[in-house]
Amino acid sequence: MLRVHGAVKTFNAGTPSEVRALRGVDLEVAEGCFVSVIGTNGSGKSTLLNAIAGTFQLDAGAIHMGDNNLTRWPEHRRAVLMGRVFQNPFLGTAACMTVAENIALAMRRGQFRGLGIALTSSVRREIRDRIHGLNMSLEDRLDNPMGTLSGGQRQALTLLMATWLQPRLLLLDEHTAALDPKSANQVAALTKQIIARDRLTALMVTHSMQQAIQLGDRIVMMHAGRIVRDYQGNEKGRVRAGDLMRVFDHVRQLEQLDESAANLLSRQYI
Repeated sequence: MLRVHGAVKTFNAGTPSEVRALRGVDLEVAEGCFVSVIGTNGSGKSTLLNAIAGTFQLDAGAIHMGDNNLTRWPEHRRAVLMGRVFQNPFLGTAACMTVAENIALAMRRGQFRGLGIALTSSVRREIRDRIHGLNMSLEDRLDNPMGTLSGGQRQALTLLMATWLQPRLLLLDEHTAALDPKSANQVAALTKQIIARDRLTALMVTHSMQQAIQLGDRIVMMHAGRIVRDYQGNEKGRVRAGDLMRVFDHVRQLEQLDESAANLLSRQYI
């Protein structure tokens, strides 16, 4: 369903602060697959999500979703096909608007918005019923400003908004990283529930090895702008956090050896 081919992105090219964030990434995600993307800081995992979302244009490569070539689509056009939840619970919602008003906007995502009453009695009932399913006692707070909620409550509602219209692709960018452990576990469980219930295709960036193991059916490991491991099927079911850490250590050791060899060769030819 999602196909990323030869994705290349370099920031500040040709300057001392040049960063080669993506170095020819190839990734295919089947419809209904839930993929966890892991990697150290600077590995390219969030850059990959931003490239798919259209936050910037690739330097080279292509991105397809089904029959659509998204490579040159602007971000707002891709947003019709995608739902997204960011790390910061205060992104993706309007703090001064009420819970019901925020969700009413999400319900009209990608649709024509004329002048009229957005929060009819039937819409409020639908919102209340869906929020009740979160089991967070928020259904009686529809008229509260979103900014008065806790980070965990707000992130749960953001997830609900992002998946309300069952997007073709759900992007989760470390969406539990800024939450306390209890809230993080609640939002993670809710994520698993919604994706399974609606059979969504999802790509989740996470720093948590345990979360990557417990959620989804595939783990993609990135390092230095490349995909270095891809755990699927029975292999994904058997992998443990210690296994992932050993692979990380091995990859870093190989990188250090490559740098040492390059430095040695450069000194020989000076």
